[in-house]
Amino acid sequence: MKTYLLCLPLILTAACEVQKTPVPTGGSRSDASVDMSYEVLPLEKPLVDWASAESSATKRCNAWGYSKADPFEGVRTQCQAADLYGNCNRATVTKTYQCTG
Repeated sequence: MKTYLLCLPLILTAACEVQKTPVPTGGSRSDASVDMSYEVLPLEKPLVDWASAESSATKRCNAWGYSKADPFEGVRTQCQAADLYGNCNRATVTKTYQCTG
Protein backbone atom coordinates (compact mmCIF):
# COMPACT_ATOMS: atom_id res chain seq x y z
CA MET A 1 0.00 0.00 0.00
CA LYS A 2 2.88 2.38 0.79
CA THR A 3 4.39 1.83 -2.65
CA TYR A 4 1.06 2.63 -4.29
CA LEU A 5 0.71 5.88 -2.34
CA LEU A 6 4.27 6.88 -3.19
CA CYS A 7 3.75 6.19 -6.90
CA LEU A 8 0.35 7.87 -7.16
CA PRO A 9 1.72 11.43 -7.52
CA LEU A 10 4.08 10.22 -10.27
CA ILE A 11 1.25 8.55 -12.13
CA LEU A 12 -0.99 11.62 -11.86
CA THR A 13 1.80 13.94 -13.00
CA ALA A 14 2.70 11.78 -16.01
CA ALA A 15 -0.94 11.67 -17.08
CA CYS A 16 -0.93 15.47 -17.44
CA GLU A 17 1.92 15.64 -19.96
CA VAL A 18 0.60 16.75 -23.35
CA GLN A 19 2.46 17.04 -26.65
CA LYS A 20 2.22 20.57 -28.09
CA THR A 21 3.34 21.76 -31.52
CA PRO A 22 3.37 25.56 -31.87
CA VAL A 23 1.66 26.99 -34.96
CA PRO A 24 2.12 30.37 -36.68
CA THR A 25 -0.14 32.95 -35.03
CA GLY A 26 1.35 36.23 -36.11
CA GLY A 27 4.40 38.13 -37.09
CA SER A 28 5.32 40.69 -39.67
CA ARG A 29 7.00 40.50 -43.05
CA SER A 30 8.23 44.09 -42.67
CA ASP A 31 9.69 43.33 -39.22
CA ALA A 32 10.94 39.93 -40.44
CA SER A 33 9.43 38.14 -37.45
CA VAL A 34 7.18 35.11 -36.97
CA ASP A 35 5.18 34.29 -33.82
CA MET A 36 4.69 30.60 -33.01
CA SER A 37 2.12 29.74 -30.31
CA TYR A 38 0.41 26.91 -28.47
CA GLU A 39 -2.40 26.78 -25.91
CA VAL A 40 -2.15 25.43 -22.35
CA LEU A 41 -5.06 24.29 -20.20
CA PRO A 42 -5.08 23.75 -16.41
CA LEU A 43 -3.12 20.75 -15.13
CA GLU A 44 -1.34 20.29 -18.47
CA LYS A 45 2.42 19.92 -18.58
CA PRO A 46 3.29 20.72 -22.18
CA LEU A 47 6.01 18.79 -24.00
CA VAL A 48 6.73 21.37 -26.70
CA ASP A 49 8.13 20.42 -30.10
CA TRP A 50 10.31 23.51 -30.62
CA ALA A 51 12.16 21.85 -33.52
CA SER A 52 8.93 21.65 -35.49
CA ALA A 53 8.09 25.25 -34.55
CA GLU A 54 11.47 26.46 -35.84
CA SER A 55 10.98 24.50 -39.07
CA SER A 56 7.56 26.10 -39.61
CA ALA A 57 8.93 29.56 -38.82
CA THR A 58 11.77 29.00 -41.28
CA LYS A 59 9.29 28.02 -44.02
CA ARG A 60 7.38 31.24 -43.46
CA CYS A 61 10.64 33.22 -43.53
CA ASN A 62 11.64 31.43 -46.75
CA ALA A 63 8.38 32.54 -48.35
CA TRP A 64 9.37 36.13 -47.51
CA GLY A 65 12.83 35.74 -49.06
CA TYR A 66 14.87 34.99 -45.91
CA SER A 67 16.99 31.89 -45.43
CA LYS A 68 16.28 30.95 -41.80
CA ALA A 69 14.51 31.78 -38.53
CA ASP A 70 16.34 32.37 -35.25
CA PRO A 71 14.36 32.21 -31.99
CA PHE A 72 14.42 35.07 -29.52
CA GLU A 73 15.12 34.13 -25.89
CA GLY A 74 12.15 33.21 -23.73
CA VAL A 75 8.43 33.00 -24.35
CA ARG A 76 5.43 35.23 -23.66
CA THR A 77 2.48 33.76 -21.78
CA GLN A 78 -0.91 35.46 -21.99
CA CYS A 79 -3.94 34.31 -20.02
CA GLN A 80 -6.99 33.95 -22.27
CA ALA A 81 -9.56 32.90 -19.65
CA ALA A 82 -9.49 33.13 -15.85
CA ASP A 83 -11.83 31.80 -13.17
CA LEU A 84 -13.47 33.89 -10.44
CA TYR A 85 -10.38 33.51 -8.26
CA GLY A 86 -7.97 34.83 -10.88
CA ASN A 87 -6.51 31.43 -11.78
CA CYS A 88 -5.76 31.08 -15.47
CA ASN A 89 -7.87 28.39 -17.17
CA ARG A 90 -6.41 28.82 -20.65
CA ALA A 91 -3.17 30.50 -21.71
CA THR A 92 -1.41 31.12 -24.99
CA VAL A 93 2.37 30.70 -25.01
CA THR A 94 4.24 32.46 -27.82
CA LYS A 95 7.84 32.42 -29.02
CA THR A 96 8.99 34.93 -31.63
CA TYR A 97 11.45 34.06 -34.38
CA GLN A 98 13.55 36.57 -36.32
CA CYS A 99 13.93 35.94 -40.04
CA THR A 100 17.58 36.25 -41.09
CA GLY A 101 19.74 35.85 -44.17
